[in-house]
Amino acid sequence: MENSTRRKFLTVTGAAAALALAGTLPGITASGATTVDTDRVPGYPFTLGIASGDPLPDAVVIWTRLAPKPLDPFGGMNDRPVSVRWEVAEDERFRRIVRSGNALARREESHSVHVDVRGLRPWRHYFYRFHVGGHTSPVGRTRTSPTAHQSVPAVSLAYASCQAWYEGFYTAYRDMAKQDHDVVFHLGDYIYEYGVGADGGLRKQDMAVDFQRETTTLDDYRGRYALYKTDPDLQAAHAAAPWIITNDDHEVENNWAGDISENNDPVAQFLVRRANAFRAWWEHQPVRTTQLPTGPDIQMYRRFQYGDLIRFNVLDTRQYRDDQAAGDGIKAPNPDSLDPNRTITGAAQEKWLLDGMAQHSARWEVLAHQTAIAQLDTAAGPPVLVPMDTWDGYVASRKRILGGAQDRKVRNLVSIAGDLHRSVASELRPDYADPSSPVVATEFVGTSITSGQDGMDLDAGGQTILDENPHVKFGNFQRGYVRCEVTPREWTADYRVVDKVSIRDGKVTTRAKLTVEDRVPAIHVH
Repeated sequence: MENSTRRKFLTVTGAAAALALAGTLPGITASGATTVDTDRVPGYPFTLGIASGDPLPDAVVIWTRLAPKPLDPFGGMNDRPVSVRWEVAEDERFRRIVRSGNALARREESHSVHVDVRGLRPWRHYFYRFHVGGHTSPVGRTRTSPTAHQSVPAVSLAYASCQAWYEGFYTAYRDMAKQDHDVVFHLGDYIYEYGVGADGGLRKQDMAVDFQRETTTLDDYRGRYALYKTDPDLQAAHAAAPWIITNDDHEVENNWAGDISENNDPVAQFLVRRANAFRAWWEHQPVRTTQLPTGPDIQMYRRFQYGDLIRFNVLDTRQYRDDQAAGDGIKAPNPDSLDPNRTITGAAQEKWLLDGMAQHSARWEVLAHQTAIAQLDTAAGPPVLVPMDTWDGYVASRKRILGGAQDRKVRNLVSIAGDLHRSVASELRPDYADPSSPVVATEFVGTSITSGQDGMDLDAGGQTILDENPHVKFGNFQRGYVRCEVTPREWTADYRVVDKVSIRDGKVTTRAKLTVEDRVPAIHVH
């Protein structure tokens, strides 16, 4: 077997599966090195940028990863831990430093640094940076959340998903970085497991063979995150605001469900792959140690309260779901998709969500998650054909969550999601088969950052969705993201679209402005 610091687990033995299940990841054994480097790194180490995330009223996580050669194994770092100095200040010039310290960047964590900065003041902007080896990182701007019961007049947020690196340029992130957002959500498909091609697809960048294959090993997943994070526009968007991040399927493998892989690989083999994927995700995102995976398991769902205005429920609709109904794909509603016992969230997460709704802690209750809840009939005419990978394949979950919100008299329920590579804004009903089922929530599905390439204003598939689903109020098939302004009176969603992601300097405009009024779950298109 190869050196323990860079093992390749292309096949799974019983022992390897046991290690993954026990939480000891392949190639993640603690380094035997005892020497700590305080001032030596082999080149500029902040090539992957900096980031902050998971804001609380008194805390925020700040992140970086030392990688002087970002696309090399371990970023070009040696096996010694490195001491990294960090600072948080109230001003961009760091004249009023309020917190500082040293963190250890270890090889077994890809020399990433996650600092959970505590003792901050609520609902305030801060600036942060890192120092190591005579180098200073770029400066990041972040913001804590308000206290739980604080009166908040407005919150500005943005959300994005689906950013296949090889399918275009991150122009949408360049635009996002110029805006003033209190928080940014990434709702899945931060990376894609597919090979990027010898020429990097639309990027036209020569790629080493390691990047041309599908990710399965820990090295593969680490390399893919490093590749994506070299993008300057993505780095700028991370540096401009705190991010709250969940994952979808491509962070592991297309359309995985629970312990079932796309191609029905042996469960033990897939769980090792899932463990590798989750570990690399944690190493490269500004999240707390509470999100540190234990083998193939990770605590992804969590809540963030923004005063009395908004509560965000960040969901995980991959790890606990039943397998896709009827073999996946686009199908007519069927006994599997209509089975009352099936779930997309798992029982524990569903209870957590419904119990939280009963607390009525904020004016707007938000589901920040992966894919569309709304029924999306994709067939013209009388036949009904819906995707089995969305909530259409888990009708009972839709009924329980939306019906539960209605029973608990949730004041305003809003779903924000991605995955579809198109923008779709819908009014949500617990039961689309029942004409008397009321509208109880609204949903704003955002398009992809790049996945699907340039697109167009409205393709044939999008027109069919509008024609066949009267609850769908807006559709678009361009790339971009959604920015929202939320007040006690109104939720406003601006759909920002890019005319072309196939070139570096596409034009970003607002395609539509949609609003929802307090207590009225109806979408108005302006």
